[in-house]
Amino acid sequence: MNREQNILIIGAGLCGSLLALRLGQRGHKVTVMEMRPDLRTTDISAGRSINLAFSNRANKAMTLVGLENKVKELCIPMYGRMIHDKEGNTFLSHYSGKPNQYINSISREALNALLLTEAEKHHNVSFHFNKKCNSVDFEHTIAHFKDRNTKAEFTKNADVIIATDGAGSALRKSYYLGKKFLFSFAQNYLTHGYKELSIPATNKGTYNAYKNALHIWPRGDFMIIALPNLDGSFTVTLFLSYAEGKYNFNNLTTTERVKDFFEKEFLDALQLMPNLVDEFFANPTAALGTVKCSPWYYKANTLLMGDAAHAIVPFYGQGMNASFEDVVEFDAILDQNLDDWEHIFASYQSTRKKDTDAIADLAIDNFHEMKDHVGKAIFQDKRHIEMALEQQFPEEYASKYALVTFNENIGYREAMLKGRAQDKAILNMLTDGLIDTKSDLKTILNKIKTATRAILEDDKIAKLN
Repeated sequence: MNREQNILIIGAGLCGSLLALRLGQRGHKVTVMEMRPDLRTTDISAGRSINLAFSNRANKAMTLVGLENKVKELCIPMYGRMIHDKEGNTFLSHYSGKPNQYINSISREALNALLLTEAEKHHNVSFHFNKKCNSVDFEHTIAHFKDRNTKAEFTKNADVIIATDGAGSALRKSYYLGKKFLFSFAQNYLTHGYKELSIPATNKGTYNAYKNALHIWPRGDFMIIALPNLDGSFTVTLFLSYAEGKYNFNNLTTTERVKDFFEKEFLDALQLMPNLVDEFFANPTAALGTVKCSPWYYKANTLLMGDAAHAIVPFYGQGMNASFEDVVEFDAILDQNLDDWEHIFASYQSTRKKDTDAIADLAIDNFHEMKDHVGKAIFQDKRHIEMALEQQFPEEYASKYALVTFNENIGYREAMLKGRAQDKAILNMLTDGLIDTKSDLKTILNKIKTATRAILEDDKIAKLN
């Protein structure tokens, strides 16, 4: 591939900055245009998912670009979910029975800043901020921009354009509106939205709750979660329906009603949230949606990547991980030395799309699990059994969560199919009384393996996998 060609990346978020870094390392000429200001000099995080769940698939990408040690310094290990019931009781549900398997809380801003700075070290990579892409002429590989400071409009020519500009992608919109080829697009919203809040650090700068867990207050139709930050605070996110239920975003319009909601549903959290009311009315309520589309590319000219191609809801903690894995998979395709960009793009989509569709579906599944199922006895029995199996038979068993989160060398689709079959097998046997938490573990393992194989075979016959 000719490294003298000009590659234009639209969007300097996590995916775009990582892609720019990796292409820069490979010797390509890269220009990145970003709509927002440079986050290293301007605070743009207010009310916007400021920390993320960083796990094995993302770390594989950091290893690819040689940043795993620098990123590790930004991480707080989270070994499981700390479940809070309405009475204030808590219990820790570990993510894995293997001690070396955990996820990390990481600052979106700090990680993005690191990637930008590392990419800029390459003379062949340049970033330009406050440049909003309005549309892309994908037939002629020309992007149309507006400078958000000067208001001047301008165009940018390139040999290749890769859009990593998120769920509202200008390139994807241009595909859809251009009607130049058969382009399929689906955007589905949950009935729930989310709002960012916080639990501040103590006066001594320490944590007000257990540091090394993702805290969840599951309440059936809604929930809050909290992830730790390096400064001792927690970022709290409320997931709530816009219009349904006694309490919803549409009717939480007064201080008294917000306080009443939290006093009744999240009292132990409320006691740690002195800024609740101010943050509730200052921070935006954002939508939660899934984007699927096809094809991701147009000839040898343009390509969608990251959330621009496959935005997902955040409930598996895999949005960033999936976008970073996009770059790893794209890099592997580049190693094949295919003839031209069109063959590269086609091979990349063929390899990748089945997995991004799978993680999108899994994220929806986990939404229902987190807000409701984690508090149910049968789910807790299932997790108890899975944890014991992972401890006792680490080479023979991995839960669905572990397959997705800690097994970065298998695709999301493979993890989904096997994980769902295992879940179905365990829940069916628990319901029918064929196993329980006191049963012999080897016997349970053999029963799960047999039932899982049967479910996978039935699904294959029914063409469900």
